[in-house]
Amino acid sequence: MVDLNAKYDASNIQILEGLEAVKKRPGMYIGTTGPKGLHHLVWEIVDNSVDEALAGFANTIDVEILPGNIIRVTDNGRGIPVDIHPKTHRPTVETVYTVLHAGGKFDHKSYKVSGGLHGVGASVVNALSEYMNLEIHKDGKIYTIGFDHGFVKHELECIGETELTGTIVTFLPDPEVFSESQEFEFETLRNRIQQLAFLNKGIQFSIEDRRNSDAIISKEYKYEGGVKEYVEFLNVGKDKIHPTVAYFEGEQEGITVEIAMQYNDGYAANIYPFTNNINNAEGGTHEEGFKMTLTRILNTYGKSNNIYKKDESLLGEDTREGLVAIVSVKHPDPQFEGQTKSKLGSSDARRVVSNVMSEGLERFLLENPSSARIILEKALMAQRARIAAKKAREATRRKSPLDTLGFASKLADCRTKDTTRSEIYIVEGDSAGGSAKQGRDSEYQAILPLRGKVLNVEKARLDKALQNKEILSMIQAFGTGIGEDFQIGSARYHKIIIMTDADVDGAHIRTLLLTFFFRYMRQLIETGYVYIAQPPLFKIQLGKSVQYAYEEKELDRILTELGGKPTIQRYKGLGEMNPEQLWDTTMDPETRTLLLVTLEDAIDADRIFSMLMGDDVSSRREFIQENAEYVRNLDI
Repeated sequence: MVDLNAKYDASNIQILEGLEAVKKRPGMYIGTTGPKGLHHLVWEIVDNSVDEALAGFANTIDVEILPGNIIRVTDNGRGIPVDIHPKTHRPTVETVYTVLHAGGKFDHKSYKVSGGLHGVGASVVNALSEYMNLEIHKDGKIYTIGFDHGFVKHELECIGETELTGTIVTFLPDPEVFSESQEFEFETLRNRIQQLAFLNKGIQFSIEDRRNSDAIISKEYKYEGGVKEYVEFLNVGKDKIHPTVAYFEGEQEGITVEIAMQYNDGYAANIYPFTNNINNAEGGTHEEGFKMTLTRILNTYGKSNNIYKKDESLLGEDTREGLVAIVSVKHPDPQFEGQTKSKLGSSDARRVVSNVMSEGLERFLLENPSSARIILEKALMAQRARIAAKKAREATRRKSPLDTLGFASKLADCRTKDTTRSEIYIVEGDSAGGSAKQGRDSEYQAILPLRGKVLNVEKARLDKALQNKEILSMIQAFGTGIGEDFQIGSARYHKIIIMTDADVDGAHIRTLLLTFFFRYMRQLIETGYVYIAQPPLFKIQLGKSVQYAYEEKELDRILTELGGKPTIQRYKGLGEMNPEQLWDTTMDPETRTLLLVTLEDAIDADRIFSMLMGDDVSSRREFIQENAEYVRNLDI
């Protein structure tokens, strides 16, 4: 345990190496200098405040976006040490912000656990900022220090007295480093701040966007229930099959574990593992411990209570259908696989999570027998569906497009066998499909027309999805398999392009397709194989001159430039374009525009897909009302 009375001064700060390479290769330290890297700067500073709170010294953390895209982070912790560091002979706060790997998180005396980059964060943010200013409230005094591009500009000085404690960090990212994107997205910051509040119960977080003085946006979050409330939030709009969220917590071997779980009547399994507040998208040992224990305990309970036959046994996927769970561990010395922290490798986390989960779930099932029976019955239904889906899945495997009766007539395949070059267009309707087949470059472009309605897989199990002809056609064409059998290395095309009409029906089909990919072929999105074609909305002709506009602003610009009175055609569907027009505007790699579908946050994506494609009308209506202003074009 952390000694709340222990001193926190220069002796707690250890130095491991210098700061030479950050400016030269920023991507090595923050991953990218694009939007993700820009926002990562904020998380490094916020993580320092969270670590202070986890150690028991702070309970409020405030984030502000100021005019000029300046960030200010305030906490009420102890304040960064200001005394002279014994090794650098400079103020300790200066050392923390100018020396790489200088921090109080290595000896586990000042901090029990840490998010962040283990002391890298503060100095890296400083090095990549045009300027940074600190105001420290400590020991009854107010201290300030200023930096310019990572170097000290204003020496540490005491400017007054105070009864408060804490640190205020203000910084402006260097526009030369972040030339691609310099604007902070409020929603990106807000979403993560709310997540941190869920993962750290009892801590008060706030975020405020002050860039527009006439429309200041402010949000506050504090969850006494922590991850239990997180599961309730993720299950909003879904029909829960048991009333209460199961919650277990415990500490062993210095590792703190919190688990919250609840089943809904859906079919997707959503288990989100975290280590020291970092989402491990690829899972790891803590998730493995959770899954194995869940299957074992449910099997034992089901057999001992005669809910199913002694010779029957549930598989892991049966026990996870419709499950929403948070598995959060706070680990003093976590080991990750790779540099991105996307997968936890610490073997002790598997053991501790299993112990906490085993004791907690056994108790929950015994104390809630009606909920236990409902959970087991759902798992049994999933088992039967799995067996049916296995039989149906066998029919989706093929060696060539000719293996499936009637399939060859749908798919117009490309000639190349080079999967890195090949691309497949998923096209809405026979008319557009015909134009696309005639207009394409058949060397590397394949066309798969959709002739019927794509099933909304948000409301269907896999076995039912595999009965849908359009879904079957896509699975057979892609060659990857589906669900548990999915293999990204077997993908026959490295570009899967959704090409639908630029109207409401086209948007609906596009959403159905994305829902299918997200639920059953998520790695296609994560690997960057899924794109959305951008057909033009307008054809503008003046004499023999023809131009195309892809949005209203572009149309206005073209009309202004032409000056005359051209003929304007509003395209309602792809089928209105002849093969040459479709090639020129939408399929020619030299002139086309493709939107890459990315997955920044699987947790938020899952919630939005459930909201848009599920049965809860009120949540969907609220989402549409909040986001209507972002709709570019709407045909009614």
